[in-house]
Parts: sequence; C-alpha cells; structure tokens
Amino acid sequence: MNALDALHLRSSVPKLSDPLPSPEMLENIYKAAFSAADHAVLRPWRFLVVKGDSRQKLGELFVEAGLANDASLQPNAIEKLRRKPLRAPLVLVCISSYKPHPKVPEIEQDLSAGAATQNMLLAAFAQGFGAMWRTGSLAYNPIVKAGLGLSAEEKIIGFLYIGTIDGGTKRLCEPDVQSYFQEW
Repeated sequence: MNALDALHLRSSVPKLSDPLPSPEMLENIYKAAFSAADHAVLRPWRFLVVKGDSRQKLGELFVEAGLANDASLQPNAIEKLRRKPLRAPLVLVCISSYKPHPKVPEIEQDLSAGAATQNMLLAAFAQGFGAMWRTGSLAYNPIVKAGLGLSAEEKIIGFLYIGTIDGGTKRLCEPDVQSYFQEW
C-alpha cells in the first residue's frame, strides 16, 4: 500500500482477532514510531507490548483500578474491565516519557509520542491489519500507571489494540477539506 492510501483510507477497527502480525510485520510497526516528528531526536516515548497471558494480567490491573475508584462496581462492570485487553491479540501501551530539555517542552514531547503512536496505526493498516487507539479513564488512572511501571513524569498516550480485522471496516466520510484550511 502506498503512503497516501494509508493516510487517506485508514480508519479505526474495533473488532480484532488472531492472528497477530508476523514478527517482521511487528518490527515494521515498531520501527514506524521512530519516524515521528521529534524535536532534538529525544525519542520521548516507550511502549509496553502486551500479548498472550499478559492481557489477562492487564485486565486484572484494570479491575483493581476500577474497584479502587468505585468499590460498589457490579459483577458485569468488573467483567467488562477484565475483558478490555482481550479485544485484540496485541495491546501496545504507548507512553510519553518526558526528558528534560532546554528547548523541547513537555507538550512537544507528548505530541511526539502521539505522532509515534499514529505512525504505528498507519503501519499496521498499510500491512493489512486493523488497529484501534483507545484511551479512557484507565489511561489516566494512577493505579494503572503504577502497575505498568510508569515513572511520575510519564503519561499513557493510549492503548493501541492491533490484530486481524474481524468483520467490516467503516468507510470514512469524504471530508470537506476546504472548511478546515484557509489562507492567512
């Protein structure tokens, strides 16, 4: 797939299943992060690879965080939290890892980590796989952050779910590009 097709046609895919991309395809996805815009080449990101039984472990961490937030959670809500990481065979926890720098503020580093995450979404799509970038309250939860080993300066940019497309994909509406761009 050429780059413009990947940029113009990619959409989020919520239904993902096995198989995972091959090791070579995963390497392509991971490598795509490193072409993100990155002032001073700080590489202000890191990624946790969650697959196999580690997804259940992440689900238990989500349950722990949910119960700490609301001890009266109903069993169905607990089970929903537990199953979240099982929505795809691979979950990448995308982390902005701030590095103090005199010319690169924290917001630029967060945006760079977001660009790295977007590049991985595109790389998955370009190779025929689906992906979904999810955040939600668990991405900002201190119990989840601590359980994943984040430092105080780090932030979860998102959970990137990757797998084989299971079902249809939605076609994005053709945007009215001119409504968003104007000469100054």
